Amino acid sequence: MLSSDLVFLRPLEADDLEFLYALENDPTVWGVSDTLAPISRYTLRQYLDNAGADFQEVRQLRLVLCQQDTKIAVGTLDIFDFNPLHQRAGVGIMVLGQYRRRGYAHAALDLLLPYARQVLRLHQLYCTIAVHNRASVNLFKVAGFKKVGVRREWLRTADGWQDVLEMQHLLSN
Repeated sequence: MLSSDLVFLRPLEADDLEFLYALENDPTVWGVSDTLAPISRYTLRQYLDNAGADFQEVRQLRLVLCQQDTKIAVGTLDIFDFNPLHQRAGVGIMVLGQYRRRGYAHAALDLLLPYARQVLRLHQLYCTIAVHNRASVNLFKVAGFKKVGVRREWLRTADGWQDVLEMQHLLSN
């Protein structure tokens, strides 16, 4: 199991329905998750029924981020857009609002990096972060991700268009 003193990462389980429902239906994060409308419990149940599919086949993996002491699910860590030829994948972290700024996302990234290199045999991870999301930009910088570019007017928001940073971590270095 991927575990530290603060957190552990585990696969999705059948009883994660209500947790996912709360996470996926938080309108404050829809702008970065490409969501435009609430997701039903029925749709999430179907997703959970297929969540155990092989990473190599579906090219994505969602892990639940849990507090070590209480075992409460506080967020998710997603590995997506896996490319086996180029040995790379995207990474995203979502933490429920009431659990943010407690070090959980940082601890999850600390667990992910050696796992991605040693177990998934990835050469690199990348992420895309809204430039105004300073907490996420700093999180990934501290974890060793480097800024490699900016996509202009990439995210549409209620206030107009927002740029995003592209960041990358070469795992072999």
